[in-house]
Amino acid sequence: MQLSFQSFGAAEEVTGSKHLFQINGKRILLDCGLFQGRRAESYEKNCQFPFEPASIEATILSHGHCDHCGNLPMLVKQGYEGNIYSTTATRDIANLIMTDTAFIMARDYEYIQRNETGKFAYPPLFDQRDVLAALGRFITLSYHRPFPVADGISCQFLNAGHILGSSLVQLDIRLNGESRRVAFTGDLGRPGMPIVSPPDVLPPLDYLICEGTYGNRLHDPISAARYQLGEVIRETIHRGGKVIIPAFAVGRTQELIYFLHLLKDDNKIPDVDIFVDSPMAVNATSIFRVHQECYNEKVMQGFIDHHLNPFGFEKLHYVTDLSQSKALNERSEPCIIISASGMCEAGRILHHLKNNVAEAANTILIVGYMAENTLGRALADRKPTVKIFGNEYPLKARVKILNTFSAHADYEDIRAYVGQLDLDRLKCVYLVHGEVDALANLQQVLLKAGVRSVKVVEAGKQYQLN
Repeated sequence: MQLSFQSFGAAEEVTGSKHLFQINGKRILLDCGLFQGRRAESYEKNCQFPFEPASIEATILSHGHCDHCGNLPMLVKQGYEGNIYSTTATRDIANLIMTDTAFIMARDYEYIQRNETGKFAYPPLFDQRDVLAALGRFITLSYHRPFPVADGISCQFLNAGHILGSSLVQLDIRLNGESRRVAFTGDLGRPGMPIVSPPDVLPPLDYLICEGTYGNRLHDPISAARYQLGEVIRETIHRGGKVIIPAFAVGRTQELIYFLHLLKDDNKIPDVDIFVDSPMAVNATSIFRVHQECYNEKVMQGFIDHHLNPFGFEKLHYVTDLSQSKALNERSEPCIIISASGMCEAGRILHHLKNNVAEAANTILIVGYMAENTLGRALADRKPTVKIFGNEYPLKARVKILNTFSAHADYEDIRAYVGQLDLDRLKCVYLVHGEVDALANLQQVLLKAGVRSVKVVEAGKQYQLN
C-alpha cells in the first residue's frame, strides 16, 4: 500500500488548513481553508493551489470555520468535481461562512476602488455563484456512520467537541490485503464546553494528524469562564464604560450568549443592554437552535424538559440592520457589544473598535485566538497604537484576555486525549495547525507521555505512512 500525506496549509502556522492524502494514487483532501494574515500574502496563497483541484478524488471537511472551509468555492471554481463530505451542521455553518466571505470580499473590493484610488484592490477570489457550486457538492452524514470515500477507503465522523458539528475524521483503508487506520483531529475541543458534547475517544489508530494551536499554552478551567466574564462586565459597567467583545460569529458568540444568559438569571451582572452586532452571528445562532443533536447533556436537558432557549433572554438584542449597528456607536450608556470578525480583520467590529479603543473607561475583551499580523493580535499584545481602516488610534481602553473561552484543547488537554489512545499501536503523531513554538513544545509533551514518534509537519513535505 502506498500511503502518504502532505500539508499545504496549517503547517507551522494556524490558518489555511489543507491536508492531502495519496492512497495508491487516489487523492483525498482533508479541509480546504482560507489563509488569513497580511493581505498580499493571503491573496497569493488563496488564489493558487499547490495541486491540481481536478485530480482530487474526494474532499472531507472537519468543521465550518473559515480557516478550514473558506476556500472550497475556489477549489470547485478551479476544476474540482468530487464530493465534499461533512456533518449536516458543518454544511450549514460552512454555507454561512462561505457566503459571508464572498460578500465581504466583494464589498471590500468595491470600497477600495471607489474610495481609495491609487491603492491596489484585490479582486474577490470567488462570488456567490461559486459558493452555490461548492454547496452543490456536499454530502452530509451523522456522527458514527461509516461511508465509502473511494474503493477500499471508508470514513467516519466522530464528535471533535470544538464547535457545532465539528468532527474527528477517521479513515479506514483496506487495500491489497493491507489495512491502515488514520485519524485527523480537525480542531480538537475541550471537555466541559458550555454547549457541545466533549470529544469522542478515537478507536485504535496507526497514525494521528493532530492540531496544536495551543501546544505551548494552558487555559484557565472552563468552569471559571462565567465568573471571569461577570467580573469584567461588572468592573467596566461600574466605570461607566462599554465592553467590546470581538468574537467569532460561529461558536464563540453562542457560548458568550449562553454564559450571559446564566449570569443574567443569577443577577451576577448589571441590567445593561447586550447587543450581538453581526448578521452572520445572528444567522449562526439560528443554526445552533436547530441542531440540538450537537448539544451536551446539560443544555439538551434544559431544552427538552423546560423548553429553555439558551440563545434568547431579556436585554439581549440581535442587530442585523446597518443603521442600528451605526447607532450603537452613538450610545453613551454602558453596554456590551459582541461583534465579528473574531480576529478583528473585517466586519462591524472594526467600527466599534475605532470608536471605543481610545476611551479608558471601556474594555476590549479578548476571548479567542489571535493569529500573527492581525489587528486582534495587536490588541492582545497591547500595542500603544493600533491601525484601523488605515489610521492609527491610541489604545487607551483596558484590554482583558480570558483564556477560559478557547474551544481548542491546550497542551495538557491534548496530552490527556492522546494518552487515551492505544499507544502500542499508534506509530506516529503528526502535528499541524500551530505556530512553530507551540508545535515544538507539544512534540516534547507527547514524547514524554509515551507516544512513540511525534513529527512537526513541514509545508509541502511528503510523509510516508508505512
